[in-house]
Amino acid sequence: MSFTLPIDDVLPQVISALRTTGRVVLQAPPGAGKTTRVPLAMLDANLTPGRIIMLEPRRLAARAAADRMAATLGEDVGQTVGFRMRGASAVSNETAIEVITEGILTRMLQQDPELSGVGAVIFDEFHERSLNSDLGLALCLEVAGALRSDLLLVAMSATLDAAPVAALMDAPIVTSQGRSFPVVPKWLDRPVGNQRLEIAVADLVLHALDSSHGSALVFLPGEGEIRRVEAALQGRLAPDCTVAPLFGAMDFKAQRAAVTPARTGRKVVLATSIAETSLTIEGVQIVVDSGRARRMQFDPSSGMSRLITERVTRAEATQRAGRAGRVSEGVAFKLWTRGEEGALAGFPPAEIEVADLSSFALELAIWGAKADDLSFVTPPHQGRLAEAQSVLQMLGALDQTKHVTPHGRALARLPLHPRLAHMVTKGGPSAPLLAAILAERDPLRGAPVDLALRMDAVAGKRTSGEVNHAAVSRIRQDAKRLARARNDHGPDSLGALAALAYPDRVALRRKGDAPRFVMSGGKGAILPDSDPMANERLLVATDLDGDPREARIRQAARLSEADLRDAFAGQIVWHDVCEWSRREGRVLARQQERFGALVLDDRLWSNAPSEDIARAMLTGVRQLGLAPGKGAAFFLARARLMPDNFPDFSDDHLMATIDEWLLPYLDGVRSAGDWKNFDLLPALEARLSWEARQDLDTSVPAHFITPLGRKLPIDYTAAQPQIALRLQEVFGVTQHPMIAGQPLQFTLLSPAQRPVQVTTDLPGFWAGSYADVRKDMRARYPRHPWPEDPTQANPTLRVKPKGT
Repeated sequence: MSFTLPIDDVLPQVISALRTTGRVVLQAPPGAGKTTRVPLAMLDANLTPGRIIMLEPRRLAARAAADRMAATLGEDVGQTVGFRMRGASAVSNETAIEVITEGILTRMLQQDPELSGVGAVIFDEFHERSLNSDLGLALCLEVAGALRSDLLLVAMSATLDAAPVAALMDAPIVTSQGRSFPVVPKWLDRPVGNQRLEIAVADLVLHALDSSHGSALVFLPGEGEIRRVEAALQGRLAPDCTVAPLFGAMDFKAQRAAVTPARTGRKVVLATSIAETSLTIEGVQIVVDSGRARRMQFDPSSGMSRLITERVTRAEATQRAGRAGRVSEGVAFKLWTRGEEGALAGFPPAEIEVADLSSFALELAIWGAKADDLSFVTPPHQGRLAEAQSVLQMLGALDQTKHVTPHGRALARLPLHPRLAHMVTKGGPSAPLLAAILAERDPLRGAPVDLALRMDAVAGKRTSGEVNHAAVSRIRQDAKRLARARNDHGPDSLGALAALAYPDRVALRRKGDAPRFVMSGGKGAILPDSDPMANERLLVATDLDGDPREARIRQAARLSEADLRDAFAGQIVWHDVCEWSRREGRVLARQQERFGALVLDDRLWSNAPSEDIARAMLTGVRQLGLAPGKGAAFFLARARLMPDNFPDFSDDHLMATIDEWLLPYLDGVRSAGDWKNFDLLPALEARLSWEARQDLDTSVPAHFITPLGRKLPIDYTAAQPQIALRLQEVFGVTQHPMIAGQPLQFTLLSPAQRPVQVTTDLPGFWAGSYADVRKDMRARYPRHPWPEDPTQANPTLRVKPKGT
């Protein structure tokens, strides 16, 4: 090795740890040289007779790492050092170090759990916490524990929170201090505010170039922002300064050109996170960080993933800044203030926390393990894992017991999402091409949603929209590779193929003017009014924006009903449906032909059983509420005064048990109007046994029997039971009546039926304020008796004869 790197100082510790424990976690700042130095040091130390496998998260980084290590040895790639990735490889019998992309390891383990011929596995840039690296490490730990105690395991990262990984691996931590060259951070003096991102970034790039030496690496969240910044820089750069975009959807040749140093002058590389790790761009002394990162986030409630743009984390910012110090001293310009840095999250979420787990769940099933059986730094969320398993069961990849099926094993052999793999294996000759299109970035910019336009673009036909030729080239290559798995006897119309991959996203247009759809999985979707497919009755939504309420359709295929019936004949069935319509306020009895949540045919069910109608009406009752009439309200007020051992007549309990006591009484009730006129009393009374009814009548009687024998209804609707009666009618009552353990409230009336006293204590009234009432009433009503001692008088409603 012709020059030293910071990592060289700790390589003896790494080798010693591997000799002693067989495992190590290596922390090394960006630019320390871990990616190229560690595998070669392990090879030189002759730690294992087997191959050394190193995982890289990205194809460009894998290829670059292999090239650099081979150059260090003075060899061509494919000799001592080789690489393997989807669609490309350079290995031979001499290859001792093999750099692979992460998904390759899973395939190797599933085909040969002992990893025959492999002596060590290195997980580079493990801080990125991709789903494949987390799964790969978990599987390797199980293999090492059960089958291969000699298997060496290394996890390496620049920004990794090393302690949890080291604990999981039961491995020592080795830390390399310092990067190749110092990087000076530069923050903004004030926040960007509402300035457009591309303008703010372009201005910062110009400032960085004016104040620093070397070429610049500019980090942006995605291709769209790269194109806009490129346009914003046009005409503003020095003549010797060239701009080179770098993003994942570019073909590999263009990516290599972007990272090649400028022959003359300076270079500005506008890159996504593809340039964050394991990649040295010679001549770069400047990093400009937009402070934004784009991540794929899966929404289990909608079953869809969507890209979101977020602030970078401190770990990502550190990783990005380190790109400026790989070959010389550098400067990192940040599009945020120093004060704003404190608000950044520490680390980005692990992919296992935010990604679609369908492929992950399939790999677990093939391995024959549950997630709880394996060791993960971050275990998968059980609810989201169950959602993924449901998708696999829908595709026939898992059986009802969640064990993998032969079809599931076939799907896993294809380098595709299980949905697309299912389409390729079950669909006709066009399926590989469609799968390649759906797996790739949209090859048409600014085009309508119709997938047929994408098929035409890949076929070289004239079509609307701007063709992304690099994407078209990749699609054609991938389609050729996938063609080996095609099924020439399956359905081959575009809609039928798309439905095979997305049976839960077959969309039926709703009634009405707006192009709104309901999908077979139950979610809603919408198209712009101007899209040519807006009036289609049936389509398959293959790409949506992930809005959980009503997703916007970004790509779709037309689907004929004949194709739907051919492809899913066994899943289209008739249902007898009695259900409450909140909108119409009544029970609807229909016979419907359904595919999932889609109603393909709908007919009146004229002879629906009365019990089915009544059960549907219960839903309406739950919406409308009990709303008892006068008689029922009176009964409930009495029943609720009974002690705790009496049947529960609270609103909550009545609603919770409504199907037990109300259902038999709902015959003929099927609308809100019927319910408004319904007498609830018989159903409520039927809840009581004969003994309970007698107990109610005794303890909380419906009437009060006056001393004159009159029956007066007791009002139980107020806070306290009460009645109103003439004062003279209770003469002689010396003990106040009680109801359910509380005094009955009397409103005592004058002969003119006006209240003169309200009391819950008649004896106290006689002894107290009665005298004042008597004095006032005698003058007003002289013909009515007003005895001095009412306790000794007889109750009466009579008046004195005239003249007495």
